[in-house]
Amino acid sequence: MHSGPAGLSAAGLALAVGLFAGTAGADTTPVKIGWLSSLTGPLSSAAVAENQGVKFAVDEINKAGGIDGRKIELITRDTAGDPTKAVNFAQQLVLSEKVDFVIGPVNSGESLATVPILARAGVPNIIIGTVDELTDPQKYPRAFRAIATNEQWIGSANDYAIKTLKRSKVAIIGDTTGYGTSSAKKAEALLADAGIKPVYSVLIDANKTDLTDEMTKARAAGADVVMPWSAATGLLARVLNARGNMQWDVPVVGHPAIMGLPIKDLLNKPEYWEQTYAAGYSSTTYGADGKLPGPTTALMDKMRPEFGGTINFTFWWVTLGYDTVKIIEHAVKTAGSTDKAAVQKALENTQSLKGTYADYSWGPKQRNGFPDSGIVINKANTFKDGSFEAAPH
Repeated sequence: MHSGPAGLSAAGLALAVGLFAGTAGADTTPVKIGWLSSLTGPLSSAAVAENQGVKFAVDEINKAGGIDGRKIELITRDTAGDPTKAVNFAQQLVLSEKVDFVIGPVNSGESLATVPILARAGVPNIIIGTVDELTDPQKYPRAFRAIATNEQWIGSANDYAIKTLKRSKVAIIGDTTGYGTSSAKKAEALLADAGIKPVYSVLIDANKTDLTDEMTKARAAGADVVMPWSAATGLLARVLNARGNMQWDVPVVGHPAIMGLPIKDLLNKPEYWEQTYAAGYSSTTYGADGKLPGPTTALMDKMRPEFGGTINFTFWWVTLGYDTVKIIEHAVKTAGSTDKAAVQKALENTQSLKGTYADYSWGPKQRNGFPDSGIVINKANTFKDGSFEAAPH
């Protein structure tokens, strides 16, 4: 048999050439991820925590060799919570940076402006805003939500108020922002499905300094539970202050922000936080044994040096940020590339993808990946090491 110049047989030479060609043809270009985050501005607290999770996941994957040998290039843009900036940065990421994926924006108001832009460009978008309109398999086929939806938050809070606390005379308090208005409307609709009409409902400017009048009217209407739907920390604190100053012992059940640490410094008295409950997550809720779920503990242990040992902010934001990058890793590995149509198909076929924040499932007609079982009602004022205790059952 004829041999090649190095003594290789013709078959061996062909194999060597084939192997070399395969290696040379492997895609080693970076996986480019655009990250639209409000790292500064009035809505930055969640974004800063999410950013820690995003960056940690990127570094972890890159240190392990990347995604199928492709390193991740993270391109971060600070929107400062401004929808106009978010739109400009989204266009820049698509047209100039030519990213393979976009995570965010963090806030629903910004996302409402950017999702159509990213959809027209065909770029897969990991959604971390909660309002319903951000996902639609027909209008936005490559927008996949990782966070819980607003309806999941509201529905779980309604169930707790009605079924656990056995309350039926609901006072709804929303703010006049787009989010507050739509959330109050959704809360009323979900209560109507349960056969309950609120005894009092009001929308308030988020900057109003005294809510005594509104809370007095709620009490006069016979309310036995107050349900505030606003992400405005100051407004939520003023709800609790008005209730406390009136010495009204009505329970308050509502938006996750009402148990956030920024509330603490805004209360007139620490005890005003009692009988306050909010939608939270099983992943960052202590069990009866006083422990957190294994994946959460594992991520905390890995990241604790980054926080100086103590976690003094809500850790679920970190888990969400971390998981968005892991979702992208899963999509690229499953698709075998960053081809946009292949990535869409990979995510559409994803069932029970194990994450830290949650386990995710999407489908051809389903773009909300967070399971109902991932929601838990937490008791405010139980914050410890980034997490909360479950509300009384």
